[in-house]
Amino acid sequence: MKLLIIGGSGFLGGELIRQAVAAEREGREVFATYATRPGDAPADRWYRLDLRDAGQPYGVDGVGGVDGVGGVDGVDGVDRLIAGLAPCTVVNASSGHADWAVTADGAIRVAAAAARHGCRLLHVSTDAVFSGDRPDYDETCLPDPITPYGAAKAAAETAVRLLVPDSVIARTSLIIGDGGSVHERHVHDLATGRRTGVLFTDVVRCPVHVTDLAAALLELADSRATGIHHVAGPDAVTRHELGVLIAHRDGLDPTRLPPGHHADSPRPGPLTLRLNSTATQSRLGTRLRGARDFLAAR
Repeated sequence: MKLLIIGGSGFLGGELIRQAVAAEREGREVFATYATRPGDAPADRWYRLDLRDAGQPYGVDGVGGVDGVGGVDGVDGVDRLIAGLAPCTVVNASSGHADWAVTADGAIRVAAAAARHGCRLLHVSTDAVFSGDRPDYDETCLPDPITPYGAAKAAAETAVRLLVPDSVIARTSLIIGDGGSVHERHVHDLATGRRTGVLFTDVVRCPVHVTDLAAALLELADSRATGIHHVAGPDAVTRHELGVLIAHRDGLDPTRLPPGHHADSPRPGPLTLRLNSTATQSRLGTRLRGARDFLAAR
């Protein structure tokens, strides 16, 4: 059995690799892709893959390749990789943020290749596909994005559902770890004076711990689940509340975290995005902890 993780060098991708390798059954191999450089997680082999480049070769820089299938001009690089590896399951954990070529078009290439070669596909999506106009969002809610990133992710979801009807689309929220996430680094920089800025008191999310998220995604990938799933924590907290929780856990001064209002910002964006993960949680063995739980002071 082969598992391919697209975006393995990212924060979530690295945790997916570590957990998949730790749980390896006899004969299972874990492969991963990177855009710039391989991550430090122990994948069986790494492949360079730029989702923006339809004809890009991969397996370069001495990191590895697929025998007999590299360097074919005019053939989609994602397709060649999946054709050569023949993975049972593909997890697309890549993040191109608002770059449509990666987040939307790249995800479409992954989905098309998975469909063509008969792979199970789990696509990681986001709460940003919603506008924030509803009190909360369960799996039946239709996307109505108001940001370029949300629009790209919504487009990717549409393509995945069309091309791979039996895929899993897992929407999540802010991903937190034990100090390594971008959100935690931002809080540390604010609290130590390395940067200026504010944490919004009117922006609400449902953060999830990266270990819980990775475990839930792998559980969904190994199951017969299909369709939309929400995989976020049960605690809805503001960005500022999240920052205070991180500061307390890490021994920082929370009074150094200035509050602010996103409503006063010129940048558009949803304010309250509560992902309701109740239905998905009821089918999972993995417990999705809330931020107040996993960020309890040590």
